[in-house]
Amino acid sequence: DVMDAVGSAIRIDTRGREVMRILPRANEDVNEEWISDKTRHVVDGLRTQRLDQPYVRLAGRLQPVAWKEAFATIASKVRASNGKRIGALAGQLAGVEEMFALKSLMAALGSKNIDARYPGSPLHAKFGRASYLFNSTIAGIDEADAIMLIGTNPRREAAVLNARIRKRYLKGNVLIGVVGEKADLTYPYNYLGAGPESLAQFVDHAPAQKERPMFIIGQGALNRPDGAAVLAMAAKAAASLGVVKDGWNGFNILHSEAALPGALDIGFVPEDGGMDTAAMIKAGALDVLFLLGVDEVEVPSGAFVVYIGTHGDRGAHRADVILPAAAYPEKSVTYVNTEGRAQMTSRAAFPPGDAREDWAILRALSDTLGHKLPYDSLGALRQALYTAYPHLAGIGQITPSNASDIGKLAKLGGEHEKAPLRSCVSDFYFTNAITRASAIMAECSALAHAAARTAAE
Repeated sequence: DVMDAVGSAIRIDTRGREVMRILPRANEDVNEEWISDKTRHVVDGLRTQRLDQPYVRLAGRLQPVAWKEAFATIASKVRASNGKRIGALAGQLAGVEEMFALKSLMAALGSKNIDARYPGSPLHAKFGRASYLFNSTIAGIDEADAIMLIGTNPRREAAVLNARIRKRYLKGNVLIGVVGEKADLTYPYNYLGAGPESLAQFVDHAPAQKERPMFIIGQGALNRPDGAAVLAMAAKAAASLGVVKDGWNGFNILHSEAALPGALDIGFVPEDGGMDTAAMIKAGALDVLFLLGVDEVEVPSGAFVVYIGTHGDRGAHRADVILPAAAYPEKSVTYVNTEGRAQMTSRAAFPPGDAREDWAILRALSDTLGHKLPYDSLGALRQALYTAYPHLAGIGQITPSNASDIGKLAKLGGEHEKAPLRSCVSDFYFTNAITRASAIMAECSALAHAAARTAAE
């Protein structure tokens, strides 16, 4: 499941080329026997507003073209620029294989401008895996005796994980606190405050009188101008309270986007001298920008935009060239969940019309650009991927991370702002291009908003 970063095990049933239903598969370590309503009912969004042929913007309008013409148009723009003026962003549904191929292509073009993070995020591969994973594991929630939620509403961001927190609450003898916005999480909690200053009080706090205390830090605490300062504060508070100690690592980053843990694992983030997301989307920063299913950030006019994706959503509307790709049930691809567990999907259906698998699009494009990627099959690509990042070959496994990495975060420093921490998800039913194409999700969203208005009145 890619509707969030929990990585719930699912079964996809198809008829002909169409996905007909999505059901849960039992996985005690991740989702037990549950999936969210969004995961189960998003099926119609896989059929509608699909991109099924390449397009090029001519005289201000997107016109259907052959693949060869689309590639030639991109090549002319790339040749007229240089690596420092070319960039690539990866979206929330991108698989590891296609991000690895895109990273390789950008390196061949001489560009260090790659990123998969929301503007402001301080998460980075250079700090080590423990700095960006849900280190206790999801099943570790069952063992926690204190849980502090920081800048997250897990009911919206990871519904199945939130159900596990509720199960832990019902078992008893657990203290739950929230720093951020008040919300109905389905279990009671102590409200500790709205902003970073509420977290600051725990930086030099006496150790918690708990055996297994846990922090769950959401993207709402990180995707903001002072994200680095908030993350550093959380790392210091974790050390003070005993959240990280011998035999227990309760420092947990809760990801909301399926692609990001895998992107961090393969270093799909800018190294020294490279532009990050915020820098790349500034007007005039780049000549050419590749969007790998990026629909959640606004790209201003100026750069020539190549959109590789599945739906006629925000990224496609901004694009100068559209290359139609395969949605998650239509390809075999690897995702890394919020705990760092590598998981591989199996193809259940085929993409519509002339759409292709993302890695195959990038391989064909690389040939036209004169920088042919060195793999002609998915198997060969994975061999190169596993050579570079061996832990990704352990499908279904979590490669242990080094808890000392969290200490590096404490040195980030910076001043925190007074703005309250808010969840990164405002509407549970509209979190990506597939959900926004779904009539069922639109109806669910309308009902949820109507219920909220009634409750407010």
